[in-house]
This record gives sequence, structure tokens and C-alpha cells, in this order.
Amino acid sequence: MAANIMIVGVGGQGTLLTSRILGGLAIEAGYDVKLSEVHGMAQRGGSVVTFVRYGEEVAEPIVEEGQADVIIAFERMEALRYSHFLKKDGALIVNDWRIDPMPVLIGAETYPENIIEELEKQHRVYRINATEEAKKLGNPKVFNLIVLGMAARQMEFTKEQWYHIIEKTVPPKTVELNKQAFEAGYGR
Repeated sequence: MAANIMIVGVGGQGTLLTSRILGGLAIEAGYDVKLSEVHGMAQRGGSVVTFVRYGEEVAEPIVEEGQADVIIAFERMEALRYSHFLKKDGALIVNDWRIDPMPVLIGAETYPENIIEELEKQHRVYRINATEEAKKLGNPKVFNLIVLGMAARQMEFTKEQWYHIIEKTVPPKTVELNKQAFEAGYGR
């Protein structure tokens, strides 16, 4: 069993925390794990891509085009930008949310319309407006755990294993909120 997971989003959306949760879970399950933040830009607003590969033995951290089992996208355009990495039978989990990148903000480009509908023509897409769901829980910052919860249904780990690693990874005072957020996505 080997898995290639990509987490894509915009700086400040929690891609690194999400990859630490997934990587920690795979390590606890006894897998060899490689993590890599490839296109990461530290400032908020830049595209951030994290690869998490796990299996019996993983040689390198990079996922090749057409090899991702699951892509977790925290924003629509990021899902579109990296969808060519998805395997033919892979799953694309998308937060149905729009963040205009700098070229759109300054008027140099336009934000594409109907992104998710276009992706659905070629891929198995699971969409959720996790940002709005997180607001209902009282904290829009936990939307990434909602998306992760939805993506968890595409992986072989149990809900209990996920909860255990969330408890170990997130700040103690946010454990219950993060578990609620994960459950909101997992229950979809």
C-alpha cells in the first residue's frame, strides 16, 4: 500500500498543519513517510503545495504528474491549477471557496468561472464550502480540518486514528473544535 496525497492552497490556509496531521498519522500507522513543501511561499496569498507520500518504502517526497491518489484543495483555483497531478481514478476534494490571487486583484487576469463544474467533467470531485461550515462552528480558521475530514473518507485510516493524531498535533485549547471540524467533513 502506497499513497500519494497533495495538499494545495493559498498561504495562511493551513496546508502545513494539514500535512503534519496526515504525515503524523501515516508514521503512527507504521508507514515510511516523506513530506515536502514544494512551491511554498511564506507570505499569505501565494500558492502553497505540500506532498505527503506514504507506504512500505518511499524513495522521494515528490508526487509526479498523474500520480496523486487524493488532492486536497483549499481553494477552487488551486484545485484547477494542480488537477493534472491527479490519477485517473483519484479523488479531488475541493473547498468551494474563492481567493483572488494578485494578478486578479490588480486586473491583469480574470478569475475563471465554473471551475468545479469543469473539473467534474474529468475527475471524481467532492466539493464542500468548508469555509462557511467552519463559520457555523464559530471559527473560520478550522475549515482545513473540515476538508481533511472529507478527504479522510478516501484513505484507509479509522476515525479514531485521525482523532488521536489531531489531539497530538493541534494546540491543546483547539482540540475539541478541530475534532468537530473534522467530523463535519467526515460525516459528509
